[in-house]
Amino acid sequence: MAPKTVPPHLADAHGARELPSVIVDGYSLQLRDKDGFAGDAASQTAFRALLEQWRKRRRQKGKDDPFGDVASRDLSKKELDRVLSRKKASEGADLLEGAIEEFAEELAHVVRRFLREPSWDKVQRIVIGGGFPESDVGERAILQAAMILQHMKVRVPIARLAHEVDDGGLIGWVHLVPPDMLAAHDAILAVDIGGTNLRCGIVKTRRKKAEDLSQAKVIQRMKWRHADDKPSRRGLLDRLSEMLQELIDYCAQKEIRLAPFVGIACPGRIRDDGSIARGTQNLPGDWESDTFHLPSELSKKLPTIGGAPTTVRLHNDAVVQGLSELPFMQDVHHWAVLTIGTGLGNASYTNTPGRMERLEKEARAELAARAKKAEQAEKAAQAAKAARHAKR
Repeated sequence: MAPKTVPPHLADAHGARELPSVIVDGYSLQLRDKDGFAGDAASQTAFRALLEQWRKRRRQKGKDDPFGDVASRDLSKKELDRVLSRKKASEGADLLEGAIEEFAEELAHVVRRFLREPSWDKVQRIVIGGGFPESDVGERAILQAAMILQHMKVRVPIARLAHEVDDGGLIGWVHLVPPDMLAAHDAILAVDIGGTNLRCGIVKTRRKKAEDLSQAKVIQRMKWRHADDKPSRRGLLDRLSEMLQELIDYCAQKEIRLAPFVGIACPGRIRDDGSIARGTQNLPGDWESDTFHLPSELSKKLPTIGGAPTTVRLHNDAVVQGLSELPFMQDVHHWAVLTIGTGLGNASYTNTPGRMERLEKEARAELAARAKKAEQAEKAAQAAKAARHAKR
């Protein structure tokens, strides 16, 4: 079990910013430029809009559209990758190359814009996550953006997630679990709710293999492309609880020591009480309502796990995905993540190695001082009592 001296706010707060070995300097920044929010130009949605513009210009010239009548937003990643990977040159590939180049320029502009923010000005490395980079089209766009940044003499390198993209938003939760739960169990449940997909899985901590949690692994996962079904907010929660129950049953069957914990990552600004302040416009329904509290709603559907009350914690999806990289960012002091999905997520961090040890030492010193003070008070009380008896 974790020491009782660990401050509670490090163990179980929603949207926690101060963690044992890292501080979240900022996240879900909404940067404005003359055209609106800067991040809107560097999302997967923005790329599809650029592709549609390239196709429209071609049609206006009286030329055939190689993608036919299918809207750009409805073209699958696999289909786009197939067009791009053909050995022979094609009109479809030319359109894609044009959209990729334009998107890369927008992404480079957005990166430079973030680096001017106070919470980003010391960033030494940027990790790119989200669903867009998992495609060949997305990977090429990011590589081109990195080259543009080098040409601009921006010295901050861009890196890819060490984990599979689908897993990063789940694995990051191992760094946010209350320490006593982490010590007493082998696995946790994690959820990543995006504007297009809902992912959930069983994350094994594998602490015996790596104390820094660098070997944490998703051993069972489920994915639902909810954007196709267009569920209500309640419908999404109902389906989520069913998916989680399947994972709980799987752990029971495999005799996996599952912690009574569910970590939920979603877009937006998370208040410390677990409500969502803003940023959920891509999710179905109103998630920012004063009468809606996601952790409580899920706790009602899954009140216990393994006979213990269920703890549900909420945090921003970019923060969680970035935290999956924490063990691999120990060679830098300041770093950040951009998640390119339906929208653009962002978070920045400062590593604080030894911070937990210092906090525990300070807490032990404070407890020792209190104990000494109490002992002195007890001795003074006994001396006063003895003096009263002597007078009698």
